[in-house]
Amino acid sequence: MDDLIDRDDNPELGRRLGLSRRQLLAATTGMAAAAALGAAAFGGGPAHAVTRGAAASGGVKAAGNGVLLPPGKRGIILYTVRDAISRDPNTTDLASGFKEVFQELSRIGYKQIEFAGYGQHANADGGNVNNVAGAQLLRTWLDDNGLEAEGNHGNIPSTISDATIAAFDAQCEVANILGFGHIGTGNDPTGSAFVADWDLAAERWNFFGERAASHGLKLYTHNHDIAYSFLLDSGPLDALGRPTRSSGIRRLEYFLQNTDPSYVYLEMDIYWAHVAQYKHRSFTAPDGTVVESLFDPAGVVSAQTTRFPLFHTKDGRINTATPNGYDMVPFGQGDIDYTTFFQRIGAKGYHNSMWEQDTAPGGGANPGQSLAFAQVAYDGMAALRG
Repeated sequence: MDDLIDRDDNPELGRRLGLSRRQLLAATTGMAAAAALGAAAFGGGPAHAVTRGAAASGGVKAAGNGVLLPPGKRGIILYTVRDAISRDPNTTDLASGFKEVFQELSRIGYKQIEFAGYGQHANADGGNVNNVAGAQLLRTWLDDNGLEAEGNHGNIPSTISDATIAAFDAQCEVANILGFGHIGTGNDPTGSAFVADWDLAAERWNFFGERAASHGLKLYTHNHDIAYSFLLDSGPLDALGRPTRSSGIRRLEYFLQNTDPSYVYLEMDIYWAHVAQYKHRSFTAPDGTVVESLFDPAGVVSAQTTRFPLFHTKDGRINTATPNGYDMVPFGQGDIDYTTFFQRIGAKGYHNSMWEQDTAPGGGANPGQSLAFAQVAYDGMAALRG
């Protein structure tokens, strides 16, 4: 960790982010340009700005240069099409269960998938595949369709014991059968705002990250917006002896600083990171003053880009009438400036981008919607140029 000591250009910011001078410069490059975009839509000047795409054209433009998302790095998390995986094939002609959904995703052009558990309808091909034999069958179907599985939103043990270590090792065994490079969770490391709980989470994740590495896997956590809110780490204590104010560091920034970069990785959900930019704009400092602080998702990634092997490329259309400031939409139909994001983060071709849209299933009114949106989203990812 000696490379984290040199922070003389901005020692306070460097200390908060746990970055070297070189990393800090990378993180802050382009922040002024990012802050200037979309300020009017979010009710303020640069301190309130949210990066936006070309809203008039839906946020995606094929404007010169090469593709920003190589064909082999265009993926989808299966949570997006969970309705198709879970439906009864005996009641519909639509793709149902893992095997048929894999075939459809491959036809569309996807090369990567991320699991969200291993459950499907009992009548689907293979029946119950949530076991070692089922993993072997799933791997056959992946290979048959030219798909590569990158990870799973599973469960990271909340305690360290012989039993939880054995359960985690069993997850890693399944991950290796399926050919994952990563193993992770869809939850934040902790839902707490307090520094002591994040210290405990970092200790636990360092342990299981090293355990995952012994299986040849990278352990990752997926974020929601709250994980990029401000950590309560200073100021007067409450009745339970907990801090009530913040030094200005965000929760996941602190987590990055206190976990081993060789063992612990992040899957940034880019939509939720932009929701955080919209919602979490200020903190109460130890002296009681309110300080505005713009969150820059691309800057956080560019500073330590290889710690973000996975993304959720979830798109959103600005809607300030909602608490989150965005509505989820198929990729390419929103206002998040993905072109600029991918231009800024570096390591082109390294990241694995999984499209997700929580609201993709159409229910009984439109049971084919999620797979139809999968086609729209794939075309949007393929159109990114920069």
